[in-house]
Order: sequence, then structure tokens, then C-alpha cells
Amino acid sequence: MRLLRSYLFAPGNNETLLRKVFTAGADAVVLDLEDAVPESEKARARECVATAMAREAAQATSAVDERRETFVRINSLDSNHWRSDVDAVAGPRLAGVRVPKAEDLDSLCRLNDALSDRERALGLGPGSVRVVATIETARGLSRVASLARSPRLSGFTFGAADFCADVAADPSDDAATLLARSSLVMASRDQRLAPPIASVFTSLTDGEGLRADTERQKRLGFFGRSAIHPRQVPIIHAVFEPTAEEVAAALAVVAAHAAALREGRGTTQTGGGFVDRAIVRRAHATITLHELARKDRP
Repeated sequence: MRLLRSYLFAPGNNETLLRKVFTAGADAVVLDLEDAVPESEKARARECVATAMAREAAQATSAVDERRETFVRINSLDSNHWRSDVDAVAGPRLAGVRVPKAEDLDSLCRLNDALSDRERALGLGPGSVRVVATIETARGLSRVASLARSPRLSGFTFGAADFCADVAADPSDDAATLLARSSLVMASRDQRLAPPIASVFTSLTDGEGLRADTERQKRLGFFGRSAIHPRQVPIIHAVFEPTAEEVAAALAVVAAHAAALREGRGTTQTGGGFVDRAIVRRAHATITLHELARKDRP
């Protein structure tokens, strides 16, 4: 599973944006059937999203198009919409579904069963549609260790605005969500899931604020970020792509470690720093990310 830097949202009932989102430069798109769609538009949004996905599959003309992943944010698992959402959008080009306000392991198990039924009906491989659970409430956070063990879960994303509303915290204060975000990092690592995905940055005009906040999420252990406008995508990519200096340092670490092993030593030093297995793993991750980012460029 690739590490994706950006996930660009588009409302499921906006046919104009559904045509534009796939070519806006993001690593992945998230077609939204939940918050961005009013109740009266739910059924039409499903049709629009299914049509957009089919059109994109037919029009994909490059390796970059083929690698761009499509996710759908379905309605909450306590609504009467989510099963119809799954039935409408499941298919070979659906990378996964995002589950809003994930709070209950039994509900995620029911989603797993529904996805398995659709995979069998469509001739897809078992588990081909991934699940990303969004933690947006105190209830969900308190159960994150249990949720992390749910079937076919690939990772978490964090809904900062909804979480702060739920716990009456100030969303402008980074400390207000630090415990919640750290808990997602720890739970993800414990169950060998992908790193959690950072929530949207709501200001469209504060590019420096977006960059600084994304850098904080990265330092905490998040990887990738949701976006609500194409102008945010290049900034997000710049943060999550290793710099030339980071790549060079990683290559030096790997080379030094290989030389040490040839000499019968498990540790060594390079660039004035101590190198052990943990440092080497991080260096390999940096090199892999650099190579993947390079392949994703047109």
C-alpha cells in the first residue's frame, strides 16, 4: 500500500467538481457522500459519484492516472444511507471508503461484511476495498484501540473540527487535540496500520499556516493530509516529500550500516551521529518515499 501525501475532497452532488477533482494533482481523491451533501441530495449524489468513477476509469490515459486512488466518504454507520452508498460505489477503481464518526467495532464489522458481499458479487478480490476510520468524537477516541483491530481497516484519519466541537475545545489551540492525535499515532503503530492522516486545514488563504501545521502533524507521526482545495495540494506535497538533504543523509546511513555489517558490526556512526537498526529503518523509509514521490510525477 502506497503512502499517499494528499487526499482532495469533492462534494458528491457537484458534477462540475467531480469532473475536475481527478486532474487537480492530488495523490488521491475523496468523493463525499456525507457532510457535503444535504439529505435531499443523497440519492443523486450516489449516482453522480458512481458515474464520475466510471468516467474516470474509462478516461485514464497515463500511469499517473492509474496510480491516483479514489476513496468515497460514506454516510455514518448509524444512518440509513451507508449500505446504499456501498452498493452504489463499490467497484474495481474504489481504493477504499472513509467512515465518518467511527465509534463502534460492531458497526465496522457490519461494514466489512457488506463490503465482502459486494466484492464477491463483483468478482473482486477479498479485502480489495480498504476502510479508513475517522475519529471525530471523544467516544471514538476512547475506543480507538478496539477500532484499530477491526477487519480490513487500513488506518485512521482525524476530524479535528468535529472533535473540538464534541469536547468543547478551542480548534485554534494545537494542544487541544495533541492527546487525541498522539493516541491515533500510537494505536496505528501498535496494530501495524498506516500512519494516521491529518484533517483538513480550513483556511484557503493561509498557505504558510497550512505548511506550518502540516509540518507539526508530520513531526507527530501523521502522514498525508486531506485537502479541500487544489491550491493546498502542492504545499502538502512539499511537506511530505523528503528534501534532497534528507535523501542524501538517508543514503549515507544505509551505506554506513551496510559497511558495518560487512565488518561484523551491528552499529556505526555517520555524519557525527550514531547509527543503529531504528535509524536504518527510518533511512529506508525516507528513500522509499522519495522513490515513490518521484514515480508519481507526470
